[in-house]
Amino acid sequence: MNFARNDTSPRLASPVVELRQYTLKPGRRETLVPLFDRQFIESQEATGMTVIGQFRDLDRPDMFVWLRGFENMEARKNALTAFYGGPVWAEHRDAANATMIDSDDVLLLKPAWQGAGFNLSGLKRPAASEAENKSRNGHLDGIVEIQNHHLRPGMEADFARGYLAEAVPQLTANGVRLLGAFVSEHAENTFPRLPVRAGENVFIGVTGFDDEAAYARYSAALAASHETTQADRTKPAETLRLTPTARSLLR
Repeated sequence: MNFARNDTSPRLASPVVELRQYTLKPGRRETLVPLFDRQFIESQEATGMTVIGQFRDLDRPDMFVWLRGFENMEARKNALTAFYGGPVWAEHRDAANATMIDSDDVLLLKPAWQGAGFNLSGLKRPAASEAENKSRNGHLDGIVEIQNHHLRPGMEADFARGYLAEAVPQLTANGVRLLGAFVSEHAENTFPRLPVRAGENVFIGVTGFDDEAAYARYSAALAASHETTQADRTKPAETLRLTPTARSLLR
């Protein structure tokens, strides 16, 4: 599937999603980002997976966050086997791994309700040369926020219902784009060579903002209101404030 093309058919990515957070060596993020954008997008998608989005963390300068999707767990196994056994990863893995301290912070997810997955319809990823010019200009291309709610076992479905009924209208009223909502996928890891955080019970909300001003307005409105979505949580929610790289499809 070629995401450099712009078409009008529905494209939902994906029934299975990985949220990956990489801790990098100090100062090495700007080595990994262009390497990833040049070498690890089309080469992964050629195996059948979808590279949904890749981001710089605005609050943690040594964090790289990205999302990829699969049609199902068997397709995930086949795609990962093909990519990590293929020539592109063999050529560039040493350079990529040299930037990293840890790459094992991975959550396996599925859409929280029907239609809650990422809708990538009509999105167009710029060519690598165009993206590199954009990156050199230092433009902050919107903000994507990921909120990770840690729940007690069995609470994901109830939390998702409450979020859909109460939080989503609040987001809409404040002009926030809900990009996707997900809960833990508890299926067995079909590619154990890459570990995931097994035993997690989470709800993930992904929202998009056109610019920093829009994000600030929403944050102020949220601070002035009380939280309406309740659940039996194990610890406070984590918030990731991210900005997409120049070739991120999701933004």
